[in-house]
Amino acid sequence: MAETIQVLLVEDNPGDILLLEQLLGEVSSVQCQLASVERLDEAFLCLEQEGFDIILLDLTLPDSHGLQTFVKLHNQVPGIPIIVLTGLNDETLAIGAMQQGAQDYLVKAQVSGDLLVRCMRYAMERQKAEEALRQSEERFRSLSASAPIGIYQTDADGMFIYTNDLWQEISGLTLEESLGNGWVKSIHPHDRQIVLDKWYKFIHSGSEFSLEFRFLTLAGDVRWVFGRATPMESPRGRITGYVGVNEDITARKQAEEKIREQAALLNVTTDAILVRDLDNRILFWNKGAEHIYGWQESQVYGKNASELFYQETPPEVETALLTTMNQGKWQGELSQLTCAGEEILVESRWTLVCERQGKTQSILTVNTDITEKKQLESQFFRTQRLESIGTLASGIAHDLNNILTPILAVSQLLPMKFPDVDEQTQHLFEILEDSTRRAAELVKQVLSFARGVQGKRIHLQMRHLIKELSKILKETFPKYIEVSLDIPQNLWMVSGDSTQLHQVLMNLCVNARDAMQEGGKLTISGENFLLDQNYARMHLEAKVGAYIAIAVSDTGVGISPEIVERIFEPFFTTKELGKGTGLGLATVLGIVKSHGGFVNVYSEEGQGTCFKVYLPAVEGMETQDEQDVQLTMGNGEVILIVDDESSITEITRASLEAYNYRTMIASDGIEAIANFAQNKDNIHVVLMDMMMPALDGLTAIRAMQKINPSVKIIASSGLMSSHKLTEAQAVGIKAFLSKPYTVKELLHTLQEVIQS
Repeated sequence: MAETIQVLLVEDNPGDILLLEQLLGEVSSVQCQLASVERLDEAFLCLEQEGFDIILLDLTLPDSHGLQTFVKLHNQVPGIPIIVLTGLNDETLAIGAMQQGAQDYLVKAQVSGDLLVRCMRYAMERQKAEEALRQSEERFRSLSASAPIGIYQTDADGMFIYTNDLWQEISGLTLEESLGNGWVKSIHPHDRQIVLDKWYKFIHSGSEFSLEFRFLTLAGDVRWVFGRATPMESPRGRITGYVGVNEDITARKQAEEKIREQAALLNVTTDAILVRDLDNRILFWNKGAEHIYGWQESQVYGKNASELFYQETPPEVETALLTTMNQGKWQGELSQLTCAGEEILVESRWTLVCERQGKTQSILTVNTDITEKKQLESQFFRTQRLESIGTLASGIAHDLNNILTPILAVSQLLPMKFPDVDEQTQHLFEILEDSTRRAAELVKQVLSFARGVQGKRIHLQMRHLIKELSKILKETFPKYIEVSLDIPQNLWMVSGDSTQLHQVLMNLCVNARDAMQEGGKLTISGENFLLDQNYARMHLEAKVGAYIAIAVSDTGVGISPEIVERIFEPFFTTKELGKGTGLGLATVLGIVKSHGGFVNVYSEEGQGTCFKVYLPAVEGMETQDEQDVQLTMGNGEVILIVDDESSITEITRASLEAYNYRTMIASDGIEAIANFAQNKDNIHVVLMDMMMPALDGLTAIRAMQKINPSVKIIASSGLMSSHKLTEAQAVGIKAFLSKPYTVKELLHTLQEVIQS
């Protein structure tokens, strides 16, 4: 069956119409249905009513002439191929029509049937190809307009000829601004040279173009893109242009930057952060973990965490794992080992990490080293406990001192009152005085623990005191205990009471002796010690500065951790009944604290014990203790005795009158002021108790000083805090007597004050 072509002939010359009909009729391979019109407006009408495959157009018509004829018709039906018919002298006009979009042209005098058909077929095929290309381009533009990536197209020289909307949005350029080389100005200045070098190498040598770079818009926005491009080739392999895509990866880059920042933060933190899979193998290990445990990340990656941290996995770890798997998290304290084998305590937080689908993936663990914190807490709680015990003990000691003061005075006055009694009675007097002194010393030990002790402070060299002590130890300790000294010649001096510090060392040495019943070695060593901020932060009582450290070490049985927590408590002892009061170490702590120092204990059962005493160092020359002044009788001086305890006032009166002093008595501060006001010119010294009801001693002293600013006052108390003593000294007291005091101490102090 012959092919049928619908042809519209637009021609006003009847002869040419007849000729074309005859030529088309002669061609047997094709059947042409020819419709002809003479005017252009008739052609428009005909095209509206029927469909045609091709149009044969004469450019010279009654209602239109020249190139304008083709333009009007082509604009009306751009999808139908048009072949221009022209005369011998109108080829220039025909070529102009070709340039405006005509598919071909034929010279009427030279046309044949076959030529006409071939020309029509070629025109139709070319029109179809152009239409297909147009539709393809439309599809490309349509797809690129809705594509989620930026798309651009260039010519063979790499000049931009098209960009889609998203490319324009990413770059910040309009289509007109991006054409040619205009797109270059939107590249970030720091990336521009790299992109251009890669681009020109791509279009000139055919190398791959694949690159991440940044656009910088005129608004100042930075957009990261991943760019790729590929060449477009003709059927013969000639490059006709390039098409490329720019994928906006700004969000991904920002996420990567956030991850890097988070990773940096994970490495900055001092906490140990690690991630383990469900087989307990370590997947992540930050710098904090390296610092706390000592292992580098490369050393632990893929290893079992329990094998690193524990010799044997404790039950707490299994509990933590079960709780985390069931509840998604766990928190608690764990004791772990470091790379060096040291035991540390960590506050551990476990969190279950799941994938997006909810499948369990790993366990995130954050560990905080709280070893130092726990040590400080232990010190704080121990200090609080000791302070509570001290408050209780000091109250009891105050009352005991008031009771013991008259007993001690009576025990000393009885031999004077009854000098001619028999030997047995004299022995009973001695027992009474000795027992009272022992009781007073016991109370003094309690007070030294509870409130510290105040003594005469001088600059002294501990090296001399330790050497004197070692002689006593070697003479009195069993021979099976070896005493060794290690004291440097350049040991710094301290400010302290030599008697009290001697007592500290003696108590520690006696405890060391008792811990070595089977024999051993006792070592007393000393060193100069500069205490820094870090050390002070770990010890509540310590302050930054220079100290000397005196260590008393033994090779005895050691002390268990439970007992170490209580050894400084008064009356706590592990010795058998009757072999220890439990006040030795309490006294040590009280004396050392009153000297501004502190005590550390290091002990392990079966490995011995070391007590280390830290005392603030001072500069200056060593001073010597003053010799006791020979006691003499009084010259009838009047002493006003003020105390709310009648037993104390009576025995003090008897003691002073026995040494030729006259006395006046007041039972409280109000009575004392009244007596002083009446006898201010006769009273030489006031012996004032500082703790009395109604009106305390400090207030009474201030009132007396207003009456007589030069009054001489000796303060006395069975319980006097350092703060109160400082306050009393500030108002001008001449001396202080700690109850219970001996007659000798009373008379000695009285003589010094009278002579001052």
